[in-house]
Amino acid sequence: MILQYLPLVNWSNGIIMISVFGAVCVGLVTAVLMLMNSGKKK
Repeated sequence: MILQYLPLVNWSNGIIMISVFGAVCVGLVTAVLMLMNSGKKK
């Protein structure tokens, strides 16, 4: 009965959080790739 009052998914806030998390992950991956490519130049 208590599950009726607690929604498992809040789509209005969840989509924003997922998109921010995805953007941060993409930014970290690009930063790592840029550091790897810049380190190979000698």
